[in-house]
Amino acid sequence: MTIGEPQHEFPAFVGAVLADNLAGFGKYPPNDGTPELRAAIADWARRRYGVTLDAETQVMPLNGSREGLYNAAMALCPEQKNGQRPVVLTPNPFYQVYMIAAISVAAEPVFVPATAATGHLPDYAGLPEEVLNRTAMAYICSPANPQGAIASAEYWRTLIGLAERYDFRIVADECYSEIYRDAPPTGVLEIAAELGADPERIILINSLSKRSNLPGLRSGFIAGGPQSIARVKQLRAYSGAPLPLPLQRVSERVWADEAHVAENRALYQAKYAVADEVFAGVAGYAGPEAGFFLWLPVDDGEAAAVKAWQETAVRVLPGAYLSRDVSGANPGQGYIRVAMVAPIDDMRRGLTRLRDCLYEVR
Repeated sequence: MTIGEPQHEFPAFVGAVLADNLAGFGKYPPNDGTPELRAAIADWARRRYGVTLDAETQVMPLNGSREGLYNAAMALCPEQKNGQRPVVLTPNPFYQVYMIAAISVAAEPVFVPATAATGHLPDYAGLPEEVLNRTAMAYICSPANPQGAIASAEYWRTLIGLAERYDFRIVADECYSEIYRDAPPTGVLEIAAELGADPERIILINSLSKRSNLPGLRSGFIAGGPQSIARVKQLRAYSGAPLPLPLQRVSERVWADEAHVAENRALYQAKYAVADEVFAGVAGYAGPEAGFFLWLPVDDGEAAAVKAWQETAVRVLPGAYLSRDVSGANPGQGYIRVAMVAPIDDMRRGLTRLRDCLYEVR
């Protein structure tokens, strides 16, 4: 239960589409993605967020979301901001590529606590003026990994307003956007459109890994303003590798289909119900709003993970491994992250073992 690798079935039609397009392995794939794939992604964004993206200039398929999260900084972070070393903001806890991207472009990563006190999302607006004046980029994950928190429309409005005021880009990692309890999470694109924000201000990244249970396909996309996407395309032309053509053909079909997404979401919704049932008597338990992780409170995450492994043979991830110490405190120290990706009966057994090993149930 340590790794967020989806285990549900991927769409049944994938194999047939791949087989029909095997000849494409004998060709160099288009660097910017096939026109059909870019159109499928733009059409998905229209259906999901009600926004219009120019498939030619505002969308590029990715070799998985990590490529875009890293290359956004490589292509778009300036060498200086207001004559100083630039800052890249990241939530804390965080997906490690945010930090590595910042380091790779010689920016200063600033880790902003995303704790229960802040709704498990970073309070970028509360940062000192000195930091905001140097900020070039801000990463944000919604739904959040690991906490499962969702950025509200008001959160997005505040963050976009902050980016406009201090002239920085928002890199929105929304790869868990299609796994949720009730209503679809609000996305950055729809709020940016509502506000009439500069499209160059926003970078959106998503993928088929979680939405469609295809982590091995390594297929996602990046969307943003035409100038931003042109620079990301140029970077890939020199240093990256486009998705193989047969996999692009599969991706075209998968982005166009929503039936399998609804089926997948229903499986996770059933898992939320199991987790809520198992941990109903545990003090401090809060089920996730979205995504497929539990962020469980413990006294010490590393000690709890060792105890669980030794006594129950269940592996979980210490929360501190997803965080950095800031001013002597690590916001993940008192948590473990549990991936709800196993078959539901196995998951129930694992969660029950964790509960009985680590908690006193009221």
